[in-house]
Amino acid sequence: MKIAVIGGGAAGFFSALSAKEHNPGSQVTIYEKSDKLLSKVRISGGGRCNVTHHCFDIKELASFYPRGERQLRKAFGTFSPTDTINWFENCGVELKTEADGRMFPVTDSSQTIIDCLMNEAGSLGVSIKTKSHIKKLISGEDGFELVFKNGEIGSVDKVIVATGGSLRPEGFKWFKELGHSIENPVPSLFTFNMPDEPIKELMGLVANPVSIKIMGTKLKSSGPLLITHWGMSGPAILKLSAFGARVLHELGYQFKVLINWAGEKTETEVKAALDEIVKDNPKKKVQNVRVFELPHRLWHFLLKKLNVPDDMIWSNMGKKNLNRLVHLLTSDEYKVRGKTTFKEEFVTCGGINLNEIDFKTMQSKKVPGLYFCGEVLDIDGVTGGFNFQAAWTTGFIAGKLN
Repeated sequence: MKIAVIGGGAAGFFSALSAKEHNPGSQVTIYEKSDKLLSKVRISGGGRCNVTHHCFDIKELASFYPRGERQLRKAFGTFSPTDTINWFENCGVELKTEADGRMFPVTDSSQTIIDCLMNEAGSLGVSIKTKSHIKKLISGEDGFELVFKNGEIGSVDKVIVATGGSLRPEGFKWFKELGHSIENPVPSLFTFNMPDEPIKELMGLVANPVSIKIMGTKLKSSGPLLITHWGMSGPAILKLSAFGARVLHELGYQFKVLINWAGEKTETEVKAALDEIVKDNPKKKVQNVRVFELPHRLWHFLLKKLNVPDDMIWSNMGKKNLNRLVHLLTSDEYKVRGKTTFKEEFVTCGGINLNEIDFKTMQSKKVPGLYFCGEVLDIDGVTGGFNFQAAWTTGFIAGKLN
């Protein structure tokens, strides 16, 4: 049996390895249109490769996927983060867990994961062909014809598609020709540009935890926030951009955010905390006694935003100033005017409609013998190893060729 895997990324490699393991006598070939293999694996996690996430509750794990949550619950029952950890350890790659749950190779090098996948492909006899640009897939009674850009035509029995996400709708054209519906691709996991906001002066500062809402929508998020020289980033922003990918696209990336610097605390709780500070530190300068352990630079920035004098002491703040400070701490408003793709974690929302895929096998319901895995599907997760886990899981299942 000849099996073609289209795409030389994480999902492509894992599906090819799975195909060879489950069908030892088959001829498995990975076709990659560029001259680079596993390029996203190389840059992920700042070059360390965030392999998966230390979340072993399948229901909770699936909740980290804005698109694909319901379908992945079933798939994770077949191949979970535990299976990922065991698979890599059986190949001699030990993983470690960081404080936020992200898992990396103990070497802190993505090259370790690349070498592992390449070595496994070599030992199992998986063929790899780079600069092999397939421009069309033709389904027939006896299998498939692969039409290459250079004019060559190849015949195979089964096809696994792992071409990754694409922001260009034409990247999905050949799947539409085979009868598949495509969910319009838009960016996910991006940072917020704030060209007119002075808070950019605090670039490099991390506030944790904060709570963020997008005005005029139901979108909200919480977690660490990073201030950058172009605006805001960090897990809280990236999560918001993932769950709000379509809404924010419709808004043209022009909107306002409300930030609660006190995390999930209410105005009442923040007011009580400030009253306690006034009571305990009446003669101390406001700028010298921070609330909720906010970073010094952020605290001074917020006081300046309220025009609180440097020599103001707490007992002289007065009811009006305290109420203004409560409002600022819980509902600080900023204008977003555009986005910047978070290059390391580049992910798209959109792809093959999930209702047209059997998640027990990852086989197309439209075309027998055609399987899909990875980001070509309308599946994406937040940052933290979730997108790779979806690639390993769907790739493993697709490779079984059930």
